[in-house]
Amino acid sequence: MTSAKNVIVDTGCANLYSVKFAIERLGFEVTITDDVTIIQQAEKVIFPGVGSAKHAMKNIKAKNLVTVLQGLTQPVLGFCLGMQLMTESSTEGNSDDNASNIVPCLNLIPTNVEPLKAQGNRLPHMGWNTLTQVSNHPVFKGISEGDYFYFVHSFAAPVSEYTIASCEYGSTFSAAIAKDNFIGCQFHPERSSALGSKIIKNFLELDSTELNQELVNL
Repeated sequence: MTSAKNVIVDTGCANLYSVKFAIERLGFEVTITDDVTIIQQAEKVIFPGVGSAKHAMKNIKAKNLVTVLQGLTQPVLGFCLGMQLMTESSTEGNSDDNASNIVPCLNLIPTNVEPLKAQGNRLPHMGWNTLTQVSNHPVFKGISEGDYFYFVHSFAAPVSEYTIASCEYGSTFSAAIAKDNFIGCQFHPERSSALGSKIIKNFLELDSTELNQELVNL
């Protein structure tokens, strides 16, 4: 059995290798895997994703990874759909209350993903946009309000006590959320140039003790 310090969870999504290359460009080694033991033993876990929550959760269940991901105690960073899958549920229908439109997610961070209230702006929200609020979370070290990041999404988590960065596109939504060892970015750090690379580097260099201390102060 091999081991890996840094792991990208193989959710069957299309952006796995773009995330891997972004990490390797920073000089870090990383392994893409769905092996339970390798994921559990990793020091850092990255949880990427593109596409629909329904399809991604189906893959995660088929790979028997639900309880594995829910039980992780090391730092975990989710990108885009990966962030959304950390929430309680995602509403993939238009705006009605049809229960069949609600996709149960991993329930790692107690918030929900809903259609982005774009107020007439084009969907998906695609391209560069600025952060309108940034907390002192260690993953955002060196990142400031007004910094640009790359977004591609039509669904979003509302601003809540778990929001560590926000963004505006018709309405204000969570650009990043965090609870305990779980951190999620709605934008794509791997596609966000130098500042996105900085977030990835901050995460990979993060000390778990530092994370716990900082979370107490949020």
